[in-house]
Amino acid sequence: MMFCAGISAFERHFLPWLPPPSFAYAMQQVFVKVTKSKTYHKRFQVKYRRRREGRTDYRQRKRLCCQAKNKYQSPKYRLVVRFTNRQVICQIAYSLIDGDRILTSASSNELSRYGLSVGLKNYAASYCTGLLCARRLLQKVGLDDVYEGNDEIDGNVVSTSVGKTTYYVDEVDEDKRPFRALLDVGCKTTSTGCRIFGALKGAADGGLDIPHSEKRFPGYDRDSKEYDADMHRERIFGGHVGEYMEYLEEEDNTKYQSQFAGYIENDVEADGLEELYEGVHEKIREDPSPSEKKAFTPDKSFKRKAKKTLEQRKADVQEKKDAKIAELEEDDE
Repeated sequence: MMFCAGISAFERHFLPWLPPPSFAYAMQQVFVKVTKSKTYHKRFQVKYRRRREGRTDYRQRKRLCCQAKNKYQSPKYRLVVRFTNRQVICQIAYSLIDGDRILTSASSNELSRYGLSVGLKNYAASYCTGLLCARRLLQKVGLDDVYEGNDEIDGNVVSTSVGKTTYYVDEVDEDKRPFRALLDVGCKTTSTGCRIFGALKGAADGGLDIPHSEKRFPGYDRDSKEYDADMHRERIFGGHVGEYMEYLEEEDNTKYQSQFAGYIENDVEADGLEELYEGVHEKIREDPSPSEKKAFTPDKSFKRKAKKTLEQRKADVQEKKDAKIAELEEDDE
């Protein structure tokens, strides 16, 4: 059969078996350029697993971990802040060739020891967790008496210049320099007022030397380049949570009862939040040491069910089939 693009009316009338013109055009082959050849796929290099999973920013990690060669393998310490669905985790870590090592860590789940059992993921809880991590670390390395941190929380950035170096602590001891750590935010967006900076402020007030500025703290206005420290202090003591509690209680009491059920159960009111967080800060400074680990005792009474044999599984299937057939027969009758 011969396909022809140009078909006259005579041929169309007397030769109905000929295909339509569109079909004839479709039979012509189109040239397609091969963009990814065999060579491309042979030379393709797969990214690191944690980069494929979106869990590690290796460009950031390289700059946080790489140390100058004349520092004689002195590690760069990082304040690692991570958020889960239920808690805040702060760690002091450093990297070695075979992986990271954790000097100390603190979680907002531990704040129940210090009197805070609700709101374990907000800005105020992040501050408490950073403060706990800093005091625990300084106690471990023997610097807790030398660098006590900032007791008067006002939201301002504290720094001291010694020579050409700036230390982010009140005073620098002549014999022992402060413990320096760099903030590791992971893949989280560092927007102004982010809770990560609450943990940073808590660790800085706890006595750690962490380079930072006020440009990402709550209360900083990028347009006017002004910083409202009182607004930041209000966030540290949960003022924004208290305002929302009062607003919901007046406007929508049903939503207030459901959203702040934990606060109501623990008798936490909007007016008493500042006193609550002040007491938590004092207790953390008194005893930042971790709680004793409880020995794990497995439940030996639990026993797995024995695996069914092939004959038993077939019998169960046949029993279900017979029951279904009997049910259908009853419906027919």
